[in-house]
Amino acid sequence: MNSLVKFVLVVACLFAVTACSKSASNTAADESAIQHIQDAWYKAYNAGDGAAVAALYADDAVVMAPNVPAARGMAAIRDYYSKTASEFQASGLTAAEGAKSDIGISGDLAWQGYTYTVTDKSGATVDAGKSLTLFQRKNGGNWLIIRDTWNSDAPASAATSSPQAPIPPK
Repeated sequence: MNSLVKFVLVVACLFAVTACSKSASNTAADESAIQHIQDAWYKAYNAGDGAAVAALYADDAVVMAPNVPAARGMAAIRDYYSKTASEFQASGLTAAEGAKSDIGISGDLAWQGYTYTVTDKSGATVDAGKSLTLFQRKNGGNWLIIRDTWNSDAPASAATSSPQAPIPPK
């Protein structure tokens, strides 16, 4: 192999390594941004601040909560969370993301799958479940939630026959 070909191969390899390292650092930054959104979601929901929860969603987002019709668009999402977050907070419940969370990113789309728990004032777990949230990079690079769904691990009969409590958060 002549010197020029070796040089071109070395330069190509350096570009590839640099691109990979930039991609990995971008991925880490994106994962951190997505986790920050989830942390903000739980903080606002537990505080009963439905408007702050809704602000984490894109204008064309869809929330697919259990046992209710889908909330499509910002107005419906704001209405949904304004009611459920304040009821949840007033009931003395607290929601928390579980220890295991998976984030995947592909271009301007990302997803996060995780578990959640809901505890009462005494710290007893009253519900646990799983959630899947889809994010899109919008508005100059900011991640926003575009689809959101979750469900309880409780058997369906227990969930539907329990007293009317606020729907647990994602």
